[in-house]
Amino acid sequence: MVRLLLVCGMMVGFYVPPASAQTAQALFEFTDQHDASRWQIVNDGVMGGRSSSQATITGEGQMRFSGNLSLENNGGFASVRSLPQSMGLDAGETIVMRVKGDGRKYTFNLYTPDRRTAFSYQKDFQTTAGEWTEVRLPVNEFVAHSFGRRVANMPLDATRVQSIGILLGDKNPGGFEILVDWIRVE
Repeated sequence: MVRLLLVCGMMVGFYVPPASAQTAQALFEFTDQHDASRWQIVNDGVMGGRSSSQATITGEGQMRFSGNLSLENNGGFASVRSLPQSMGLDAGETIVMRVKGDGRKYTFNLYTPDRRTAFSYQKDFQTTAGEWTEVRLPVNEFVAHSFGRRVANMPLDATRVQSIGILLGDKNPGGFEILVDWIRVE
C-alpha cells in the first residue's frame, strides 16, 4: 500500500509502509464465541496425567487458555491447538501475538501433517504477569521436538504447517491463565 503525502494540499512525495506492515496477515482473531470451536484441548491425560485446561472466548474478544497443571502420574503439560487448516506460512516470516500472561514460560507449537507421535516444532516465550505484550516468534527459529525432547536434523518446511498451539509444560504445578488477543504473521 502506497500513500501520498500531502502538505498544505500539495503532494510532496510517497510513503511506503515497512514490508511487515504491508504483509501482516491475521491467523486468528477471537471476535465471537464460535472461534473457540476452532481450537481443541490436548492435556497430559492422553498419557495418564491429571492436568486440566479449557479455552474460552472472553466478552472482550480474547481467547483465554487456563487451567491447572499437575505433575501427578508423570503428567506435566496442558495445551490448546487449532484445528488443521492451511496456515500459509513461509520460512522468513514471523508469528506475532498479543498476550496477557501470568509470568510463566509457554511454548508455541507448529504442527505439520507428519504421522509422528507427540511431534511439533517449538519455540518458547515468556509472559509478564498481568501485562499485555507482543510476542515475536520468527518461523525459522522453531525446532523439532518429540515427547518434549529436541529432534536433530528435522528442518521445518513452514509451508506444511497446518495447526498452531500453545503449551504449558514448565514443571510448576498449579493454576495458569494466558489471554491471547490475536495471532498474526508478518
